[in-house]
Order: sequence, then structure tokens, then C-alpha cells
Amino acid sequence: MILVFGQSGQVARELARLAPNARMLGRADADLGDPAACAAQIKALAPRVVINAAAYTAVDRAEEEEAVATTVNGHAPTAMADACAALGIPLVHISTDYVFDGAGDQPFAPDHPTAPLGAYGRSKLAGEEGVRGAGGTHAILRTSWVFSAHGTNFVRTMLRLGAERDHLRVVADQIGGPTPARAIAAACLEIAAQLQDAPERSGTYHFSGGPATSWADFARAIMAEAGLDCAIEDIATRDYPTPAQRPLNSRLDCASLQVIGLGRPDWRAALKEVISELRGSP
Repeated sequence: MILVFGQSGQVARELARLAPNARMLGRADADLGDPAACAAQIKALAPRVVINAAAYTAVDRAEEEEAVATTVNGHAPTAMADACAALGIPLVHISTDYVFDGAGDQPFAPDHPTAPLGAYGRSKLAGEEGVRGAGGTHAILRTSWVFSAHGTNFVRTMLRLGAERDHLRVVADQIGGPTPARAIAAACLEIAAQLQDAPERSGTYHFSGGPATSWADFARAIMAEAGLDCAIEDIATRDYPTPAQRPLNSRLDCASLQVIGLGRPDWRAALKEVISELRGSP
């Protein structure tokens, strides 16, 4: 049995699609605010692999709720990893580009020094450290700019605003890789399968869509694909202040994916699929 923490999030929903026999644990089954309960579920269910696709993702609110974010993103994954290590089963844990400071213009390699800019990044880094520290078979999959046909994400927001307005101002100096949730889910399942036979492949991997782009250019691609006549005006990050500081450089070096036979997904092709799916939605 594959045990997945998460049920309503973007990646969790795609995991449920791709692995219909997986056991999905929502908040009612295992609240990440109670790390011991998460560990207890793993011990009680004794799955063959665990995927943690649940997280506290409210980046701005985390600035005021860092303790809560750290429990969910840091202490809960640590408890999961300890339980998995005790049972000798692999854990696949999803992390983020926010563990880096966003400096420079080169892609961050998995072994690049971490230096999160805010509470959310610090909470996710705590989770990474806990997973590694447990000493079990594991993979930490860092990703960025997740989008899909469901949940709250940039694509859905742009489609909504683009249908309501003829002009939007979008940040153009943050560069990264939009990543389809379905591709992340597929990567998690592949990594989980490989770790069962090859625990030596444990480690940290980067998985983000290509090619690198800005939020503004991503918005233009969304409007074009959806046939929306909404002009996008480039603005700087300083012109759109938020409680949490965002990294300007979210590029991730995904070369290590070759170890497990995976490549970067093309976000442009995935965008077509997502918009097509949304058009078919009631």
C-alpha cells in the first residue's frame, strides 16, 4: 500500500488520480498539526511507502504563524521520517525552492547552501533536516510554482482575473519554473518505487518545469492559451509588496533527475492540458 499524507492539495489530488489504490489521509485522518498522530498512522497502517504531499503553504500568513507552519512543515515530516525509518520503509517528501535565498541568476543545485528568506522557507527547511536526520530511506523533492486545474494557483487566478479585466500588472523580475502538479505526482510515485529496490538513491532532488520564465511571461502564456484579451504589464517585485519576501531566482538545477531516469516537464505543454481540462469542467 502507498500511504499519502494529503487529500485536497494539488499534488495529492493528482496522486489520487494516478494511484487510485493509494490510501489518502486528509486532515480528519491525520492532522499535521499533531506530528505524533501522523507517526501513529504510519505505524498502524504499515504501508510499503509513504509520500508526504501535505503542507502549510500560506507563504504570507506564515510570517505571523511561524510556529504553526513549523509544526506542519517541520515537526510533522520529521515524525513521519522517524516512523518510516523504524519500519524500514521509504519516505518521499515534497519541499520547495523557498529554502534558497533567490540570489544570482543561476539554477540552484541540490547541494547549494540553503538560506530561506522567510518563515515559510524556514519551516520547509526544518522538515528537510528532520527527514534527513531520521536516517531512513528517503527522497526530498524540491519543486516550484505548482499549478493544476484545481486548487489555488497562479494559472487559475490569472484565468479568473483575465476574464474580468483587460489589463493586469504582474511581477517580471522573479524567474522560475512553473511545475505541473500531475508531473510532480508522477515523479513521486516513480521515486517511491525506485527507493524500495534501490535505497542508495536516497537524497535530495530538484524537479521543476522548463523552460525558466517570469511570472509576467507565464501570465502572457496563460492569456494566449486561453484566448483572453488581457494585456500584461511588467512590474518589479518592489512594486508589489507582500508580507513575505519572495526569491527573485527560483531556478532549480534538475540534472540529478537523471539518476532516477526522470526529465523536466515542459510547463507549456502542461498548461495546454490544464486549460483544456478546465474548459471541460462543469
